[in-house]
Amino acid sequence: MGSELMITYHDTEWGRPSHDDAYLFELLLLEGAQAGLSWSTVLNKRENYRRALDGFDFTRIARYDQEKLDELMAEPGIVRNRLKVASTVKNARAFLAARDEWGSFDAYLWKWVDGSPVVNRRRPGAALPASTELSDRVSKDLKRRGFTFTGTTIVYSYLQAVGVVDDHVKGCPAIG
Repeated sequence: MGSELMITYHDTEWGRPSHDDAYLFELLLLEGAQAGLSWSTVLNKRENYRRALDGFDFTRIARYDQEKLDELMAEPGIVRNRLKVASTVKNARAFLAARDEWGSFDAYLWKWVDGSPVVNRRRPGAALPASTELSDRVSKDLKRRGFTFTGTTIVYSYLQAVGVVDDHVKGCPAIG
């Protein structure tokens, strides 16, 4: 069994369809920060990220300058990987561009599944894939749009996190 924070995250957030651009952006940044780390490591730093990144305000983050990036690199409460920190600004700018094109990031993201979550009900203990054909396509398009830390494995985790893909196992109490 995981930590109380992990249990709460699973039971209240993971796999729940989200259409809120602010939340979609927050999870995109957090999933990118996870690359090479455990989700529990990043989840434990979530509040630090929230403080350091102005509440995950993508409009403000898109305007961050080098001074702000240097400040983030000195912030002990977040993952201080130079590429990951720089990706927050790149991803905020790409996120805004996608919103401009589609009206919302929500519209962009959910068009990949015609607005309905992909529901997989695997047996308990069955392995989850690291990526799928869907995450391959979304990853490729995000990269084309200028997003970083959006490889297919990260994107699959992201799609699961925001409920585009629901990988709760059969009988999971979180889904009733």
